[in-house]
Amino acid sequence: MKFCLLQRVLPAAACCLSILIGSPALAQAQPAQERYNTVELQAEAQREVANDTLTATLYAEASDASAAQVATALNRALNEALRLAGEVKAVRARSGNNQTYPVYDRAQKLTGWRGRAEIRLESRDFQAAAALVGRLQSTLQLASMQFSISTEARKAVENELVTEAIGAFRARADIVRQALAGKSYRLKRLAINTGGFVAPRPIMARALASASAEVVAPQFEGGMSQVTVTASGTVEIE
Repeated sequence: MKFCLLQRVLPAAACCLSILIGSPALAQAQPAQERYNTVELQAEAQREVANDTLTATLYAEASDASAAQVATALNRALNEALRLAGEVKAVRARSGNNQTYPVYDRAQKLTGWRGRAEIRLESRDFQAAAALVGRLQSTLQLASMQFSISTEARKAVENELVTEAIGAFRARADIVRQALAGKSYRLKRLAINTGGFVAPRPIMARALASASAEVVAPQFEGGMSQVTVTASGTVEIE
């Protein structure tokens, strides 16, 4: 009889324990998760900056039946140009591309040699550079010329525009929050791009004269370039 009573009591206790463990009253309440609307945004700040650097490329050409004579003529012209440029402290000069190639007739017979050599000038003093270009044009031809912003000036402007771009991004995020009737927003990701730089074509106040014994110095107008900083990222609107 005692054994049979024990058999009845144990299952009842096990059933009671199961009910206590699975009771909803003892289960831990799960916190409610806040929901946000994720929005991708972009804003930018721009500024026009005066170009402060001039870069010009001049070249000499030569033709002859002898490749050595072509090289000699080009070297003589470039050496003289570098010497003259070295006298102007405000202008930095360096050698550019230099090449000599054969010339063939229609029968693919070698008839001579032709060569071209370049000198490149860079300066922030437009007046000094213009005077030197005019002087060099008595023996060289002007291949190209462009104006740009120096690295130091560009970085200084970009640093100022970073603050403006972030301010524009925050203002746009607040506009989106109001449009979505949100309580607030939080920044999830932000990226700053300082690669925006657009330089216009160089502007010249006067056309360059053709090469001659005496060349009037050209007048240069550097124009403006546009620097842009972009702020892009993600915000979550509550």
